[in-house]
Amino acid sequence: MNSNWAERTRERMHGLAESLGNLLVETFHYLALFAIGAVTAWAAIMAFLGMVETGHISVDDILLLFIYLELGAMVGIYFKTNHMPIRFLIYVAITALTRLLISDVSHHHRPDWSVVMVSGAILLLALAILVVRYASSRYPSVQADGPRRKRNKADEASEKDDLQGDD
Repeated sequence: MNSNWAERTRERMHGLAESLGNLLVETFHYLALFAIGAVTAWAAIMAFLGMVETGHISVDDILLLFIYLELGAMVGIYFKTNHMPIRFLIYVAITALTRLLISDVSHHHRPDWSVVMVSGAILLLALAILVVRYASSRYPSVQADGPRRKRNKADEASEKDDLQGDD
């Protein structure tokens, strides 16, 4: 009898600790996402205001705004899906290298090896996107139930009906 009571108490304590841990992790997750989103929006607004203040906007400036847009989209996707979209990181890197390339060529007006190296880096990143897209379509990730959603028999029956279709 005593061991049964102890086992039930241990299971309740384990469940409580797991729930508390999930709450703390998710709280940090949301606070960090809101902070990153707010800082990204603030940086984009400040960059835009700086462009307006100077009175002219270059291609460099437009690409910088695209970088902020991609970072904001990445935060939004991560917030909705709880998955880091690795392709968006590569898009940000391509945009940043393109911005560097345009800035370098427009300021120095001379071709040298740095143009070739940056162009090669952009090509490698584009190939990386191709590999990531191919791998994700060929080998899709398995969707696991997260701590936010508990499955029950109704969910499983609904999914089973969805898989069988309407015959």
